[in-house]
Amino acid sequence: MEYVLAYDLGTGGIKASLYNAEGASLASTFLSCKTYYLKQNFREQKPEDWWLMVENSTKDLLGSKDINLNDIEGIAVSGHSLGVVPIAYDGSLLQEFVPIWSDARASEQVNKYFQMVDEKDWYLKTGNGFPAELYSIYKILWYKDNMPEVYQKTDKFLGTKDYINYKLTGFLVTDYSYASGSGVFNLNVNRYEEEYIKLSGIERTKLPEIVSSTEIVGELTAEAARQLGLPSGIKVVCGGVDNACMSAGAGCIDIGNSYTSLGTSSWIAVTSDIPVVDLEKRPYVFAHVIPDMYVSATAIFSAGNSYRWIRDTICKNLYSDISDKKLDIYTEMDKLAATSPVGANNLIFNPSLAGGSYLDYSMKTRGAFLGLDLGHNQSDIIRAVLEGICLNLRVALDVLENYISLDKNMLIVGGGGKSQFWRQLFADIYNKEVIESSIGEDAGSLGAAAVASVGVGLWEDFQPLIGINKSIGSVTPHSENVIFYEKRLEVFKKTMKHLAEIGELMDNS
Repeated sequence: MEYVLAYDLGTGGIKASLYNAEGASLASTFLSCKTYYLKQNFREQKPEDWWLMVENSTKDLLGSKDINLNDIEGIAVSGHSLGVVPIAYDGSLLQEFVPIWSDARASEQVNKYFQMVDEKDWYLKTGNGFPAELYSIYKILWYKDNMPEVYQKTDKFLGTKDYINYKLTGFLVTDYSYASGSGVFNLNVNRYEEEYIKLSGIERTKLPEIVSSTEIVGELTAEAARQLGLPSGIKVVCGGVDNACMSAGAGCIDIGNSYTSLGTSSWIAVTSDIPVVDLEKRPYVFAHVIPDMYVSATAIFSAGNSYRWIRDTICKNLYSDISDKKLDIYTEMDKLAATSPVGANNLIFNPSLAGGSYLDYSMKTRGAFLGLDLGHNQSDIIRAVLEGICLNLRVALDVLENYISLDKNMLIVGGGGKSQFWRQLFADIYNKEVIESSIGEDAGSLGAAAVASVGVGLWEDFQPLIGINKSIGSVTPHSENVIFYEKRLEVFKKTMKHLAEIGELMDNS
């Protein structure tokens, strides 16, 4: 029997999984990771924590399965994006704490950079649709300006999963999917944009060389093998950025394949053979782990966390109501929402509780209930929140569909996708058949496993992912609800404009 190990390194922790050659998950284990907020706009983690999680999760994982460790053919890692880990010329880690994807310290560096570079042209070439200060090159510039001794000692600035690969093999490289989040990668020619690097003032040699996601980086060193309890010599495949691995794991490997990831934040991603870019709405794009393909996405910042906020503020009474019944509070909230009519008795909720994204007309946008009156009750409020999240994501969907024809069905992954009631709302508001996959929350892990399987030759290509993603349920849109929500969508878009204006006024008052 042949196996691969897959690691899905997210900001919340790491999931280690063991897969067989058929792509079946045999076991998995999860360990959480702490994020540190040492200063305003600083969001950091410890790379040594990542490695310790890899070490401990591997031992936990393999301790639960009776397998021949010599049958493990390969390893691959999916890692959260836009990380910057400085590695010294002597191979040592130079900083205990490093910025993660959401670290926004580099605004000054961004402002200086775009005095030399046309920002719109930069976006169209890079597809980097997050706020620019989140991208790697500007974090490196921050090091150069604020920690010049660290910058000078750095041989390579690595991404998150590339650091794990370095610990596994001793090699300092990255792949196309991770490099596409560097801020200096031209998607149109699939390589670093040398002019952007030159204008940044960063030495080209400090950026890792790029190889295919499925290329074998090296073999597990004797030291890494000792720490993980594995045989040395296991092949380590380069892996990919989490967005690309999740798309692969969700079975989105052909043009027009798409999925909605429904978690704390939420996004819609589509696979295509061209980057989907839009100067107004700013989809963010990564190279796929599949050669010559791209993953383009639009996002909202408050999906599951909006529902969680309602749970903890408006629905506190439900905790006592269900305490003796051992029921899930979200299930009870769904039941209440179902008692409210379509449109929640004319109540609209905008879910921008964490601020506006590029889908909105201002980053100063904040969430709101609109049309609230004395006749509304708890059920209406819950339903309005769920409808508002779906409507906001429908706006995101329409941006992508302006550029590429998406499939007639939509896969839902992530924790929120477990709700049958919510999936029906998505079907009605998207006007698409909504699919729940057997993969569920394992899309990132499966994507990494697929990269490993292709890299070591267990698979010829990524096609097996289609069969592995089995539908375990689907909901079709109700035609009368589709008609209603199409009209409600136009109202929702108007509220987005007005809330942006109000947000700007309140910020300046």
